[in-house]
Amino acid sequence: MRNESIKVGVIGVGHLGQHHTKHYASLQDAELVGVYDTDTDRAISIASQNRTKPFTELSSLLDVVEAVSIVTPTKFHVDVAAACIQAGKHVFIEKPITTTLEEADRLLLLAKEKGTMIQVGHIERLNPALLALQPFTINPKFIEIQRLAPYTTRGTDVPVVLDLMIHDIDILLSLVDSPVNTIRATGLSILTDSVDIAHARIRFGNGTVASIMSSRVAKDKVRKVKVFQRDLYATIDLLLGLTEIYKVVGDPDEDSQALMTAPFEYDGSERFIAYHKPPVISGDALRMELDNFIKSVQGQETPIVSGKAGREALEVAMEIQRIIIQDIH
Repeated sequence: MRNESIKVGVIGVGHLGQHHTKHYASLQDAELVGVYDTDTDRAISIASQNRTKPFTELSSLLDVVEAVSIVTPTKFHVDVAAACIQAGKHVFIEKPITTTLEEADRLLLLAKEKGTMIQVGHIERLNPALLALQPFTINPKFIEIQRLAPYTTRGTDVPVVLDLMIHDIDILLSLVDSPVNTIRATGLSILTDSVDIAHARIRFGNGTVASIMSSRVAKDKVRKVKVFQRDLYATIDLLLGLTEIYKVVGDPDEDSQALMTAPFEYDGSERFIAYHKPPVISGDALRMELDNFIKSVQGQETPIVSGKAGREALEVAMEIQRIIIQDIH
């Protein structure tokens, strides 16, 4: 375990990379050494805003850092990450980890050989509304997730399954402790040559069923998760930061934390529905994610989403995409 600051750099300082740079510049345990981007003018501008150094060569940045954030378009992840890992650097890779499972396996094997760490940026794991579930025992039997977004050109280099749905696949895999059994999926291309709307129904080995729907052709943003299990129903609005829990209890006095209870009768006995609205502690999820990365490099924490977990989410996403393409054709 180390206590000294970690020398870190950012590779790719576009829309999201600029925020990585900003956070590293102010994290207590990080020392932002510099940034690299193929757009030199952009690198100079972002470096100037954050009082750090722009690098014109990736190799020069790698000579002076211990860890990097890779915030490039997905198709460049494997080559950039491989160069960083080969140089012995710990890497934070924005989701999805790579474009193919073969690429992900290559990086995981290389990281194991070099003794470096891979963390993947599935930021919704740190959404405050999702974190509010932690005090409750969650053993889902059915999960419904919906993620809609208006069309933008950013992210259209990959299908909606890898752009948006993969967030919810990762959430799903974190909530259900069981392997995926079967997947059914369908999708459509609406505005691009890629899949813009996708729906998948996933059944896990323990019997849990999930329905997830993603679209980048919508008027308004929607990011909602609904969890159903025996004697509990939870609804989580990831966009508004609102979490509501409805629990069935035998006696209203046994749930002292409930905001209110309502009686109902089932099978000749009276039971109660206890309503909870757990506090959603606001915080910048990206900053929390990057702080976890730095502390994981120090040995103080473990990655919230490891390279292995990122690969597992990609595997499900790729299978959904394969089924959709097969269905379309």
